[in-house]
Amino acid sequence: MAACVHNSRTSTEAAASPFSQDSADHQCQIRNSPWFAKKCKPSFQNLFSCDPIKRVRLQADKEDDVLWLKIREQALCDMEQEPILSKYYCSSILQHDSLESALSNELAAKLSNTDLPRSTLMEVFAGVLAEDEEVRRAIRADLKAVKERDPACISYAHCFLNFKGFLACQAHRVAHKLWSQGRIVMALLIQSRVSEVFAVDIHPGAKLGHGVVLDHATGIVIGETAVIGDNVTILHNVTLGGTGKVNGDRHPKVGDGVLIGAGTKVLGSIRVGDRAKIGAGSVVLKEVPPETTSVGNPARLVGLKS
Repeated sequence: MAACVHNSRTSTEAAASPFSQDSADHQCQIRNSPWFAKKCKPSFQNLFSCDPIKRVRLQADKEDDVLWLKIREQALCDMEQEPILSKYYCSSILQHDSLESALSNELAAKLSNTDLPRSTLMEVFAGVLAEDEEVRRAIRADLKAVKERDPACISYAHCFLNFKGFLACQAHRVAHKLWSQGRIVMALLIQSRVSEVFAVDIHPGAKLGHGVVLDHATGIVIGETAVIGDNVTILHNVTLGGTGKVNGDRHPKVGDGVLIGAGTKVLGSIRVGDRAKIGAGSVVLKEVPPETTSVGNPARLVGLKS
């Protein structure tokens, strides 16, 4: 395969490969390892060299990042199925030494434009991810949540590269950190680019818990004072908005384990209780108690537990 540079090749052959670089600093090298040998065929148990991109290196965690190793493993197996994508998988995943580095690169690549360079955005994303352990934990929780709760997700690597709901959520986490640091202009710029590219509009002031799934994600709008708990699933075209009548705290507060169906509008500073469900197309204007189901326009409660 063109993506593989075997250890036994001569230096001339290696140099001719489009995935080889002279500088060791700009190579990703995937060598034999137990997890690698178990999951991929022998033809992939070689040395990989990948085209470099300018990147900001992040401090790697001291302990093994099992999820990151799993993503790399899945990327290698995907390359075996689709060799034509070898360069893409190398530049997006395999050349990076951490999940944070790869995510910074992926977000920067998707959100940059001619006036907003990729290198600038990557520096911003990498800086936040390097310094904020809470954000790093949330990223992994979101990845696991998508894989567990979305049957369309075939692998962690698939989610990482292709699920715009996941990517929009991680971009928001960075924007929210910047917002909390007073870097308002940069936070709003990231919000604007995410809205343009992913069709997901989350104000950087909104607070998101861990294990959040934005399923399909297109058309999701979340207002500035909204708060979303842990393990929440939100489908496409959902609005967590205000009523337009008040200032200040004006957006919904969503508890843990909530499911909000497609096309739902939850308006005003109201509480959606833990593990509640809201049916598709509902318009919710009043509090939803925990462990209930709310449906309709205007929404009414059904299945209230005694």
